[in-house]
Order: sequence, then C-alpha cells, then structure tokens
Amino acid sequence: FEHTKCKPLSITLAVEYKARRILGFEVSQMSVKSTLAQIALKKYGPRKDLRFFGRRKLFKSIKPLIHSQAVIKSDQNPHYPKDVMRDFPGASHEKFKGRKACVVGQGELKKIGYDPLFSLNHTCAMFRAHVNRLFRRTWCTTKKSERLSYHLAIYAVYHNQSLKKVA
Repeated sequence: FEHTKCKPLSITLAVEYKARRILGFEVSQMSVKSTLAQIALKKYGPRKDLRFFGRRKLFKSIKPLIHSQAVIKSDQNPHYPKDVMRDFPGASHEKFKGRKACVVGQGELKKIGYDPLFSLNHTCAMFRAHVNRLFRRTWCTTKKSERLSYHLAIYAVYHNQSLKKVA
C-alpha cells in the first residue's frame, strides 16, 4: 500500500518458470475493495484501478524476452487470458487455481501435491522477505509508488545475480 491501507498497490510480476529469474514487474494503483472502502472513499476520494495499464506495460517490456510459442502460466485472474492473447498470440496460456500449503514452510508441497505456480509464488515470497516495504505488518511503508518500483528493481537485480551464482 501507498502510505495507508486505504491506498493499495498491485505488483504484476513475470518470472521465468524453471530458473525463477525475474523477467519484469510493474507497480500499479488499484481501488480499495476491503472493509476500508468506505473510509478510503470518504478520506481520499475515488481511486482508479490502473492494473490493466500495468499489465500492458509489463507485457510490452518483456515481449522481446518471451519465445513466440512459450507456455505462460498464471493464476485464474479473469483479465489475464485476454491480455496474454493480445500480447503473446502464439503462446499457450495455462491457468491454475491458487492453493494453500498444507504445512507452513512446506513450499511446493500443497494439499493436493505439486504446485505448478511454485516459481512465481516463491519469488513473491522472496520479495516479501527481502523488501521491507512488503512485509505484512510494518512501520516501513511506501510513500510513493515509484519509490517502491525503485526498491523492487534493486532487489530484482540482486535476486537474478544470486541465482546465477547458485547455478
């Protein structure tokens, strides 16, 4: 969120499946849909949902990195299929239902077995663990969304270089 939970932000993230390399991300403003919606509307006014533009910008930036017949995996967000078809017409898109882990800390061991979105979910967890602005409960909040983008960019470079050292 941006300064207050009444101003939520969304991070759209693209991760290479096997290598877990961060290909790109985009921070977007979104509207409030929680119990804070009435408070947010009264205090800050209506807030535009700009996630669509964030997805378009991300997909445009990673298009040169993606093979024309790639397999793109995502959760079941209803907006993704149309965006993927538009920007990656030759790619196939696989959607997976999000699932919770059976035991805390078990990673890809889900109640039903293998997690097909493990590389994405793990990378999101790494972002939350290493970028203090993304901690679940924190005093360190983002005052401006562009500053969050800068912080994420620094971590993405570190993350990708760390993967090269391990491989």
